[in-house]
Amino acid sequence: MIKVLVVDDSAVVRQVLQNVLRSDPEIEVVGVAADPYVARDMIVALKPDVITLDIEMPRMDGITFLHKLMKYYPIPVIIVSSLTPAGSRMAMEALAVGAIDVMCKPGAAYTVGDMAGELTEKVKAAAAVDVARSARLAVLTSCGQPLPALSQTTHMVVAIGASTGGTVALEAILRVMPPNSPGIVITQHMPEYVTKSFAMRLNDLSPMAVREAETGDSVVAGVALIAPGGKHLLLRRSGARYFVEVKEGPLVNRHRPSVDVMFRSVAQVAGRNAVGVILTGMGGDGAKGLLAMRNAGAATIGQDEASCVVYGMPKVAFDLGAVEEQAALDDVPRRILRRVAAAN
Repeated sequence: MIKVLVVDDSAVVRQVLQNVLRSDPEIEVVGVAADPYVARDMIVALKPDVITLDIEMPRMDGITFLHKLMKYYPIPVIIVSSLTPAGSRMAMEALAVGAIDVMCKPGAAYTVGDMAGELTEKVKAAAAVDVARSARLAVLTSCGQPLPALSQTTHMVVAIGASTGGTVALEAILRVMPPNSPGIVITQHMPEYVTKSFAMRLNDLSPMAVREAETGDSVVAGVALIAPGGKHLLLRRSGARYFVEVKEGPLVNRHRPSVDVMFRSVAQVAGRNAVGVILTGMGGDGAKGLLAMRNAGAATIGQDEASCVVYGMPKVAFDLGAVEEQAALDDVPRRILRRVAAAN
């Protein structure tokens, strides 16, 4: 049984989260806390495996509490909060501090039914995470130096999919990709609003231009486009020009955006003119889409187990035969550029 402590100042939200989590036979809610001071004592007494944590709370906000928790009592934390544009910046800060994942509270646009499967999946993924090891990986991936520019520009497309642990992994990759890298499309499982803050952060760190995707954006060398939270991203083509379409649609593999949706569109539109990369994450989203890419002639790369926060998505893809080669995270950018150079 995975022991979970729910921390939120709203009694209604605490009850909703309890009900959702208790519906899974592998999860036990060992306690609920209305603020971090109560949570602190309950953590010591109950020793939960995972904590769900709100950001905006009285007496002590979630970010301050998370800082203290990661310093004195590292434990997997999932941020569950009302993600307004302002709140999304705090959510990104929480991920930088050490939170494993982030998701939105149920509301008008995001129902309890939508969140149920996602929350239980994230809790199970978080329970398997070694927080200290994850922190060490984050430090290592922040030290990479930009790779040399390609000798010539290319019209190839790189498609990258990720989930739990993916924010750190994507940062590690985009930090070192040269400014004339092939155009990149990215699906990272992440809620609405947070993807914009994430893109802005990556844009500040990367030699490439990084932004949240909008329908009609061209996929060109030197630019990385990130699927907006709550919407699917698809690759389209008009003549020699690649561009993206951002659209509503049902959850696919419990996710919107879905990596499978993006990979399948890349397989159909770009074929052998693409490189597909599947990174750390819980579940199997992206595996079938990556197989479609490989069958269409694209090069495919999977992050290896040793460098993953959660070796879920890459493992499912590897077992399915979708992964042509596995690589440690710090070697993934070189593998991408090598495949691009070989195809030119």
